[in-house]
Amino acid sequence: MNIYPLNLETLIRNRDYEGIKALVISKLPLIVGAVIIVVVGFIIADLFGKLFVKALRAKGTDPSVHNFLRTMLVFMLKVLVVLTALSSVGINVNSIIAALGATGIAAGLGLQDSVKQFASGITILINKPFKSGDFIEIENVCGNVTEIKIMYTTMVTLDNKRILVPNSHITSNNLINYTAENKRRIDLVYSISYDTDIAKAKKVLQEVTRNYDLVLKNPAPVIAVIEHGSGSINLACYVWVYSKDYWDVLYYMQENVKLAFDKNSITIPYEQIDVHLSNDSGKN
Repeated sequence: MNIYPLNLETLIRNRDYEGIKALVISKLPLIVGAVIIVVVGFIIADLFGKLFVKALRAKGTDPSVHNFLRTMLVFMLKVLVVLTALSSVGINVNSIIAALGATGIAAGLGLQDSVKQFASGITILINKPFKSGDFIEIENVCGNVTEIKIMYTTMVTLDNKRILVPNSHITSNNLINYTAENKRRIDLVYSISYDTDIAKAKKVLQEVTRNYDLVLKNPAPVIAVIEHGSGSINLACYVWVYSKDYWDVLYYMQENVKLAFDKNSITIPYEQIDVHLSNDSGKN
């Protein structure tokens, strides 16, 4: 069986117009079928794109990525439709597929980092390990997420520095999301001298936590001796707060515990160095 493009080229080269006409007429049903495949295939591809966006919305995926993913999906489906249509009229599409594959491999090798960033961005937008406004820590960098893009994520630190973190770093490292949960625990440790009444110190800590509305009553604060240090008794004071109130409660506790200890004559020990002098003047 002769291949269509070869016959057509031969007929054109020989200026065989009758042959060209006969060839087109003989291939007309296949051409019409190919057109139908393209029209119907494009309609189905667009429909799949709309259904895909609905699925993304149902999953709660970031809206900023919906159109991009839909466009990519529809484009790939339409390419497949066109290849199918060409194959239906007798055109050998293997060479086309091979060329597309070689182009894709060459582009992938030249843009490895970009492809990696792109794939990581899609992963973040779909799986949503965090969202805009969350306070996260990645690679010892902490900050509020302000923008999530395909290639990188923007964070703003507490001292108002803007940091651009490549998405591949986020997906390949441990990430801490401090605001993912509604509540957080603040772990505090306060030192008192060995001469201090432990029960009294614990009572003072309980009063400080009780007098601040942002400290949650449930779960209740935990106040207990956690360590006998070399120069102090260390009291653990674990309090639960809503994540949004973390810093307010932390600053409150650090200031008011010191004030309460001073008011109740509870000594907070500090490092001391004892220097012993010996009189060796009588020795040679």
